[in-house]
Amino acid sequence: MTWDARLWGALLVVCGVIFLDGLDVSMVGMSLPSIGADLGVPLSSLQWVVTGYVLGYGGLLLLGGRTADLLGRRRVFLVALAVFAVVSMLSSLATNPELLIAARFVKGVAAAFTAPAALSIITTTFHEGPDRNRALSIFTTCAASGFSMGLILGGALTEVGWRWTFLMPGPVALIVLLFAIKLIPNSPREDVTGGYDVPGAVTVTGGMLSLVYAVVGAEHAGWVSVQTIGMFALAAVLLTAFVVIELRTKNPLVRLGILRNGALRRANLAGLTVFGAYIAFQFIGTLYLQNLLGWSSLQTALAFLPAGLLVVGLSPNAGKIADRIGTDKMIIGAMVLFVVGYALSLRIGPESAYFSTVFPSIMLIGSGFAIGFPALNIQAVSGVEDEEQGLASGLFNTANQVGGAVVLAVVTAVISSQAAGVTTSAGMLSAYKPGLAVVTGVSVLGLVIALTGLRDLRRRRALEQQEAAELAAVQDELAPVA
Repeated sequence: MTWDARLWGALLVVCGVIFLDGLDVSMVGMSLPSIGADLGVPLSSLQWVVTGYVLGYGGLLLLGGRTADLLGRRRVFLVALAVFAVVSMLSSLATNPELLIAARFVKGVAAAFTAPAALSIITTTFHEGPDRNRALSIFTTCAASGFSMGLILGGALTEVGWRWTFLMPGPVALIVLLFAIKLIPNSPREDVTGGYDVPGAVTVTGGMLSLVYAVVGAEHAGWVSVQTIGMFALAAVLLTAFVVIELRTKNPLVRLGILRNGALRRANLAGLTVFGAYIAFQFIGTLYLQNLLGWSSLQTALAFLPAGLLVVGLSPNAGKIADRIGTDKMIIGAMVLFVVGYALSLRIGPESAYFSTVFPSIMLIGSGFAIGFPALNIQAVSGVEDEEQGLASGLFNTANQVGGAVVLAVVTAVISSQAAGVTTSAGMLSAYKPGLAVVTGVSVLGLVIALTGLRDLRRRRALEQQEAAELAAVQDELAPVA
């Protein structure tokens, strides 16, 4: 398949959205202390500026992916991108934390519709195989580029004023929107004459919101509090109701049979561990570098930058590697790098040198993302029909967001329990290390999940060899007759 200028333009436009997503997420982290000082909010309460986005994003991704399939990917993409741009600019004018958190929630909702729509536009525009693998490699490179640039811009713009970190994505999103109107092709809509699955949409969205809210709120309310237990119970009831509805309705929001796809299941579970472990690791690393080593926010951003640069430099070739060895082997290799990288981070000390302790972990983790993230994206949508590409994309992105929320909440709870009443550097270090041990354990779980793919690969090859042998035997029997 030859890629003409219009095809390249469409690809770069949808890549612009994932670039913006990475940019926005990383910039906000650098500006939290300034937001707290300006709006008079304690730093411990500023987590809702981040988790408000996670609530909107993680809770509505499934609905966003399915809506793209039902209403048309181009239409959903353009409307959601416009909302993202407007809310970005309005959020920079927030005068109190409640408005800021509400704006972040709405931005998360917009991203929940743009991200799966963008990924499904790619997977339905490019044929499965080398072309799609190449496109997805470029897509993931742009995500890493946005995250890396956001670290630097977030640190620099915060020096001028935190509002600039919220304002800047807005005009950029509008520029991307103008190009999208011209370059994104129309996509057919799925036949929905039987009606929409409104009960399914309500229950799954409410269930995901309840689950994410329960996890991110448990740090302050307590894991055994009435609020936390009640929200987990509500999530269980709603998600159970969702499964029952999907099994009985004629036009389900999520065709549960899609989960029979082993590659899709593995990609979702592995993605959950990958993003959960990294978000928690970056959280601990930021505390360690700033609170124990006394680094500034810009210095901290530069410390994490090499991982992003590795992804930018290496991931464009991931599609070619996938064509040669397959995604399962790539994911296993990435998981090994993650496990080693996180395990090495346990060596940190109260006055450790960055290049001898933190830097090796950063490089290994960055290499893991460069190999594993494109492979996970490819595997998550492989073998899925075009009309369900948005659903598959939504499932994968949902797993990533929920994994980040769950693992970060668990790690935060572990650190908080160890750090109670601690005032010395040695004491804080003893609180961080159990958190890093949890991160390492999560990455080991990801490796175990990835290894099941190798087992399935061997089974498929054995079956193919058996079928080839049976076919050869039949041909040998028919040869004398011929």
